[in-house]
Amino acid sequence: MPEVKLYSTPTCPYCRMAKDFLEKEGVTFSVIDVSEDVKAAQEMVDKSGQMGVPVMEVGNTVIVGFDRETYRKALSDAGALSSP
Repeated sequence: MPEVKLYSTPTCPYCRMAKDFLEKEGVTFSVIDVSEDVKAAQEMVDKSGQMGVPVMEVGNTVIVGFDRETYRKALSDAGALSSP
């Protein structure tokens, strides 16, 4: 099972939507609060080239923003979802 990380902030509505989506799909993931962790924020920028959140990392795939279908495809391709 690939590691799934969600870089987010507490006040970001799209981050909340991303968390809700992952929870609904039964995906195990870690939340990284980039408003509290400067090192993690820099890591996110280095990986994504973006300063905005949410940023989801599934294995080696990095997705900027919230897009259910893009999330579903990346999670399915990585074997993190039982069905596409």
